[in-house]
Amino acid sequence: MFRRTFIASVMGAAMAVTTATFAMADGHGKKDIVDTAVGAGSFTTLVAAVQAAGLVDTLKGDGPFTVFAPTDEAFAALPAGTVEELLKPENKDKLVSILTYHVVPAKVMSGDIAGKKATVATVEGEKLNVNARNGVKVNGAKVVSADIGASNGVIHVIDKVLIPEG
Repeated sequence: MFRRTFIASVMGAAMAVTTATFAMADGHGKKDIVDTAVGAGSFTTLVAAVQAAGLVDTLKGDGPFTVFAPTDEAFAALPAGTVEELLKPENKDKLVSILTYHVVPAKVMSGDIAGKKATVATVEGEKLNVNARNGVKVNGAKVVSADIGASNGVIHVIDKVLIPEG
């Protein structure tokens, strides 16, 4: 019951962010990474986490950024209580670490790595292993949708939440 209530409140917060951020889309017809994620409708937990971590302004910045964005289903697959714990103010540093582990400080399109393996540095500081030889996997998470363009980078949708080792 608590989990359903929490998820409903996260979705409510994300809807409030949606209303606010749609009004702030850039004037060039292309939205930034945050607005693009909000508009997709399948990243309510990610958007709420970005807001709780204080990273909205950063991800609305110039970039370019590549974001490996876990879906709501990816967050729901975490052990019970994980998301709730991460969103507590006292866990903000850990939340920031996890979220910035999903961000590469460059624009990397799927065509840039097609058929290759690469190790890429994240904003968090650790590296991600990207394997694009048979589909695309990032540290074992499958890229389910690639190359979603934004004014300040690109989003690749993944099916798992990536957790830094350190």
